Amino acid sequence: MQKKKTVLDFQKMKADGEKIAVLTSYDFPMTGLIDGAGIDMILVGDSLGVVVAGHDNTLPVTMEDMIYHTKAVMRARPNAFVVADMPFLSYQTDLTSARLNAGLLVKDGGAAAVKIEGGVNAAAAIAAITEMDIPVMGHIGLTPQSLHRMGGYKVQGKGDAQAEKLLEDARAVERAGAFAVVLEGIPMGLAARITEELTIPTIGIGAGPHCDGQVLVIHDILGLCSKYSPKFVKRYAELAPIIAEACANYIADVKGGTFPEERHCFK
Repeated sequence: MQKKKTVLDFQKMKADGEKIAVLTSYDFPMTGLIDGAGIDMILVGDSLGVVVAGHDNTLPVTMEDMIYHTKAVMRARPNAFVVADMPFLSYQTDLTSARLNAGLLVKDGGAAAVKIEGGVNAAAAIAAITEMDIPVMGHIGLTPQSLHRMGGYKVQGKGDAQAEKLLEDARAVERAGAFAVVLEGIPMGLAARITEELTIPTIGIGAGPHCDGQVLVIHDILGLCSKYSPKFVKRYAELAPIIAEACANYIADVKGGTFPEERHCFK
Protein backbone atom coordinates (compact mmCIF):
# COMPACT_ATOMS: atom_id res chain seq x y z
CA MET A 1 0.00 0.00 0.00
CA GLN A 2 1.30 3.43 -0.99
CA LYS A 3 2.38 5.67 1.90
CA LYS A 4 0.57 9.00 2.16
CA LYS A 5 2.69 11.73 0.58
CA THR A 6 3.80 14.89 2.39
CA VAL A 7 5.76 18.01 1.48
CA LEU A 8 8.88 16.34 2.89
CA ASP A 9 8.58 13.60 0.26
CA PHE A 10 8.69 16.17 -2.55
CA GLN A 11 11.79 17.83 -1.13
CA LYS A 12 13.48 14.43 -1.02
CA MET A 13 12.32 13.55 -4.53
CA LYS A 14 13.94 16.71 -5.89
CA ALA A 15 17.15 15.99 -3.99
CA ASP A 16 17.20 12.39 -5.27
CA GLY A 17 16.33 13.32 -8.85
CA GLU A 18 13.04 11.40 -8.74
CA LYS A 19 10.37 12.98 -10.94
CA ILE A 20 7.05 14.03 -9.37
CA ALA A 21 3.87 12.93 -11.19
CA VAL A 22 0.83 15.19 -10.77
CA LEU A 23 -2.70 15.02 -12.26
CA THR A 24 -5.85 17.02 -11.70
CA SER A 25 -8.99 15.46 -10.26
CA TYR A 26 -12.36 16.93 -9.35
CA ASP A 27 -14.51 14.07 -8.05
CA PHE A 28 -14.68 10.87 -5.99
CA PRO A 29 -14.55 8.10 -8.65
CA MET A 30 -11.77 9.62 -10.74
CA THR A 31 -9.67 10.26 -7.64
CA GLY A 32 -9.92 6.60 -6.67
CA LEU A 33 -8.64 5.55 -10.09
CA ILE A 34 -5.82 8.12 -10.20
CA ASP A 35 -4.71 7.42 -6.66
CA GLY A 36 -4.85 3.68 -7.21
CA ALA A 37 -2.47 4.10 -10.15
CA GLY A 38 0.11 5.57 -7.76
CA ILE A 39 0.06 9.31 -8.53
CA ASP A 40 2.25 11.45 -6.24
CA MET A 41 0.10 14.57 -6.09
CA ILE A 42 -3.47 15.48 -7.03
CA LEU A 43 -4.37 19.04 -7.94
CA VAL A 44 -8.00 20.04 -7.53
CA GLY A 45 -7.58 22.68 -10.18
CA ASP A 46 -9.75 25.66 -10.97
CA SER A 47 -9.47 24.16 -14.47
CA LEU A 48 -12.71 22.47 -13.41
CA GLY A 49 -14.36 25.69 -14.57
CA VAL A 50 -13.47 24.76 -18.15
CA VAL A 51 -13.42 20.95 -18.27
CA VAL A 52 -16.28 20.26 -15.82
CA ALA A 53 -18.49 23.37 -15.73
CA GLY A 54 -18.05 24.40 -19.37
CA HIS A 55 -16.87 27.98 -18.89
CA ASP A 56 -14.50 29.56 -21.40
CA ASN A 57 -11.87 30.19 -18.71
CA THR A 58 -11.22 29.72 -14.99
CA LEU A 59 -12.32 33.18 -13.83
CA PRO A 60 -15.96 32.29 -12.91
CA VAL A 61 -14.86 29.55 -10.46
CA THR A 62 -15.84 30.34 -6.85
CA MET A 63 -14.62 29.31 -3.44
CA GLU A 64 -17.83 27.30 -3.04
CA ASP A 65 -16.97 25.40 -6.25
CA MET A 66 -13.46 24.65 -5.01
CA ILE A 67 -14.57 23.49 -1.56
CA TYR A 68 -17.28 21.25 -3.07
CA HIS A 69 -14.90 19.53 -5.48
CA THR A 70 -12.08 19.26 -2.94
CA LYS A 71 -14.47 17.54 -0.52
CA ALA A 72 -15.46 15.08 -3.27
CA VAL A 73 -11.80 14.30 -3.97
CA MET A 74 -10.98 13.81 -0.30
CA ARG A 75 -13.83 11.33 0.20
CA ALA A 76 -11.75 8.88 -1.85
CA ARG A 77 -9.15 9.03 0.97
CA PRO A 78 -6.22 9.40 -1.44
CA ASN A 79 -2.65 8.63 -0.41
CA ALA A 80 -1.56 11.28 -2.89
CA PHE A 81 -0.85 14.79 -1.60
CA VAL A 82 -3.90 16.94 -2.44
CA VAL A 83 -3.48 20.59 -3.44
CA ALA A 84 -6.50 22.83 -4.04
CA ASP A 85 -6.41 25.87 -6.30
CA MET A 86 -7.34 29.23 -4.84
CA PRO A 87 -9.74 30.74 -7.38
CA PHE A 88 -9.78 34.25 -8.78
CA LEU A 89 -10.55 36.92 -6.13
CA SER A 90 -9.97 34.53 -3.23
CA TYR A 91 -6.49 35.94 -2.43
CA GLN A 92 -5.86 39.01 -4.59
CA THR A 93 -7.91 41.59 -2.65
CA ASP A 94 -6.31 41.48 0.81
CA LEU A 95 -4.24 39.21 3.04
CA THR A 96 -7.08 38.61 5.50
CA SER A 97 -9.22 37.14 2.72
CA ALA A 98 -6.26 35.13 1.45
CA ARG A 99 -5.69 33.59 4.88
CA LEU A 100 -9.39 32.88 5.45
CA ASN A 101 -9.96 31.27 2.05
CA ALA A 102 -6.82 29.15 2.28
CA GLY A 103 -7.95 28.02 5.70
CA LEU A 104 -11.39 27.08 4.37
CA LEU A 105 -9.89 24.91 1.62
CA VAL A 106 -7.95 23.02 4.31
CA LYS A 107 -10.54 23.04 7.12
CA ASP A 108 -13.74 22.50 5.11
CA GLY A 109 -12.36 21.08 1.87
CA GLY A 110 -9.76 18.80 3.44
CA ALA A 111 -6.86 19.80 1.18
CA ALA A 112 -3.28 19.45 2.42
CA ALA A 113 -2.11 22.56 0.56
CA VAL A 114 -3.28 25.38 -1.69
CA LYS A 115 -1.99 26.78 -4.99
CA ILE A 116 -1.71 30.48 -5.83
CA GLU A 117 -1.01 32.04 -9.24
CA GLY A 118 1.56 34.83 -9.44
CA GLY A 119 5.17 35.59 -8.60
CA VAL A 120 6.38 38.84 -7.04
CA ASN A 121 2.79 40.13 -6.93
CA ALA A 122 1.62 37.04 -5.00
CA ALA A 123 4.56 36.78 -2.59
CA ALA A 124 2.81 38.58 0.28
CA ALA A 125 -0.21 36.25 0.05
CA ILE A 126 2.04 33.18 -0.08
CA ALA A 127 3.97 34.35 2.97
CA ALA A 128 0.78 35.16 4.90
CA ILE A 129 -0.69 31.72 4.25
CA THR A 130 2.51 29.80 4.99
CA GLU A 131 2.70 31.68 8.31
CA MET A 132 -0.52 29.79 9.17
CA ASP A 133 1.35 26.52 8.54
CA ILE A 134 -0.62 25.87 5.35
CA PRO A 135 1.70 24.66 2.56
CA VAL A 136 1.49 26.76 -0.60
CA MET A 137 2.38 25.82 -4.16
CA GLY A 138 3.23 28.74 -6.42
CA HIS A 139 2.36 29.07 -10.12
CA ILE A 140 4.22 31.32 -12.56
CA GLY A 141 4.55 31.76 -16.30
CA LEU A 142 1.28 31.35 -18.16
CA THR A 143 -1.18 31.96 -15.31
CA PRO A 144 -4.75 31.37 -16.57
CA GLN A 145 -6.31 33.83 -14.12
CA SER A 146 -4.25 36.56 -15.85
CA LEU A 147 -5.32 35.71 -19.41
CA HIS A 148 -6.73 39.20 -20.08
CA ARG A 149 -3.46 40.91 -19.16
CA MET A 150 -1.48 38.39 -21.21
CA GLY A 151 -3.75 38.72 -24.23
CA GLY A 152 -4.76 35.07 -24.11
CA TYR A 153 -2.99 31.79 -23.45
CA LYS A 154 0.45 32.74 -24.74
CA VAL A 155 3.91 31.33 -23.96
CA GLN A 156 5.69 33.51 -21.40
CA GLY A 157 9.39 34.27 -20.93
CA LYS A 158 10.50 34.27 -24.58
CA GLY A 159 12.52 37.51 -24.53
CA ASP A 160 15.37 38.39 -22.18
CA ALA A 161 13.27 40.86 -20.19
CA GLN A 162 10.39 38.40 -19.75
CA ALA A 163 12.80 35.61 -18.83
CA GLU A 164 14.43 37.77 -16.14
CA LYS A 165 11.02 38.69 -14.77
CA LEU A 166 10.05 35.02 -14.51
CA LEU A 167 13.32 34.24 -12.76
CA GLU A 168 12.55 36.95 -10.22
CA ASP A 169 8.99 35.61 -9.86
CA ALA A 170 10.39 32.14 -9.13
CA ARG A 171 12.83 33.52 -6.55
CA ALA A 172 10.05 35.53 -4.90
CA VAL A 173 7.79 32.48 -4.63
CA GLU A 174 10.59 30.48 -3.01
CA ARG A 175 11.52 33.30 -0.62
CA ALA A 176 7.88 33.65 0.40
CA GLY A 177 7.89 30.05 1.62
CA ALA A 178 6.21 28.01 -1.15
CA PHE A 179 7.04 24.30 -1.03
CA ALA A 180 6.90 23.95 -4.85
CA VAL A 181 6.07 26.00 -7.95
CA VAL A 182 4.22 25.23 -11.18
CA LEU A 183 5.95 26.49 -14.32
CA GLU A 184 3.39 26.83 -17.12
CA GLY A 185 3.87 27.71 -20.76
CA ILE A 186 7.51 28.78 -20.72
CA PRO A 187 10.51 27.82 -22.90
CA MET A 188 12.19 24.62 -21.71
CA GLY A 189 15.61 26.25 -21.41
CA LEU A 190 14.24 28.85 -19.01
CA ALA A 191 12.39 26.15 -17.07
CA ALA A 192 15.65 24.20 -16.76
CA ARG A 193 17.43 27.32 -15.46
CA ILE A 194 14.71 27.99 -12.86
CA THR A 195 14.69 24.34 -11.79
CA GLU A 196 18.44 24.35 -11.29
CA GLU A 197 18.43 27.59 -9.31
CA LEU A 198 15.53 26.86 -6.94
CA THR A 199 15.78 24.56 -3.93
CA ILE A 200 12.03 23.79 -4.11
CA PRO A 201 10.57 21.41 -6.73
CA THR A 202 9.31 22.77 -10.05
CA ILE A 203 6.24 21.16 -11.64
CA GLY A 204 6.02 21.76 -15.37
CA ILE A 205 3.05 22.05 -17.71
CA GLY A 206 4.17 23.06 -21.16
CA ALA A 207 7.62 23.82 -19.72
CA GLY A 208 9.71 20.93 -21.04
CA PRO A 209 11.34 17.85 -19.53
CA HIS A 210 13.82 19.46 -17.15
CA CYS A 211 11.34 20.33 -14.38
CA ASP A 212 11.28 18.24 -11.21
CA GLY A 213 7.79 16.98 -12.10
CA GLN A 214 4.92 17.30 -14.53
CA VAL A 215 1.20 18.06 -14.22
CA LEU A 216 -1.61 17.62 -16.75
CA VAL A 217 -5.40 17.89 -16.67
CA ILE A 218 -6.99 14.43 -16.38
CA HIS A 219 -9.61 15.22 -19.05
CA ASP A 220 -6.81 16.09 -21.48
CA ILE A 221 -4.82 12.86 -21.09
CA LEU A 222 -8.02 10.79 -21.42
CA GLY A 223 -9.24 12.56 -24.57
CA LEU A 224 -12.35 13.97 -22.88
CA CYS A 225 -11.91 17.69 -23.58
CA SER A 226 -12.87 18.86 -27.06
CA LYS A 227 -12.69 22.60 -26.30
CA TYR A 228 -8.93 22.82 -26.83
CA SER A 229 -5.85 20.67 -27.44
CA PRO A 230 -2.64 22.38 -26.25
CA LYS A 231 0.67 21.40 -27.84
CA PHE A 232 2.04 20.23 -24.48
CA VAL A 233 -0.70 17.63 -23.89
CA LYS A 234 -0.09 13.94 -24.57
CA ARG A 235 -3.28 11.90 -24.87
CA TYR A 236 -2.91 8.50 -23.25
CA ALA A 237 -6.43 7.37 -24.17
CA GLU A 238 -9.32 8.44 -26.41
CA LEU A 239 -12.33 7.83 -24.19
CA ALA A 240 -14.76 10.28 -25.82
CA PRO A 241 -15.74 7.95 -28.72
CA ILE A 242 -15.94 4.96 -26.36
CA ILE A 243 -18.34 6.81 -24.07
CA ALA A 244 -20.38 8.08 -27.02
CA GLU A 245 -20.68 4.54 -28.43
CA ALA A 246 -21.78 3.14 -25.06
CA CYS A 247 -24.50 5.82 -24.82
CA ALA A 248 -25.63 5.16 -28.40
CA ASN A 249 -25.86 1.41 -27.71
CA TYR A 250 -27.92 2.07 -24.56
CA ILE A 251 -30.31 4.33 -26.47
CA ALA A 252 -30.71 1.71 -29.21
CA ASP A 253 -31.45 -1.01 -26.62
CA VAL A 254 -34.07 1.11 -24.88
CA LYS A 255 -35.71 2.17 -28.15
CA GLY A 256 -35.64 -1.43 -29.43
CA GLY A 257 -37.00 -2.93 -26.22
CA THR A 258 -33.96 -5.13 -25.62
CA PHE A 259 -33.10 -3.44 -22.33
CA PRO A 260 -33.87 -4.28 -19.62
CA GLU A 261 -33.68 -8.06 -20.02
CA GLU A 262 -35.07 -10.49 -17.46
CA ARG A 263 -31.67 -10.68 -15.71
CA HIS A 264 -31.90 -6.95 -15.00
CA CYS A 265 -35.31 -7.24 -13.28
CA PHE A 266 -36.47 -8.06 -9.76
CA LYS A 267 -38.94 -10.85 -8.97
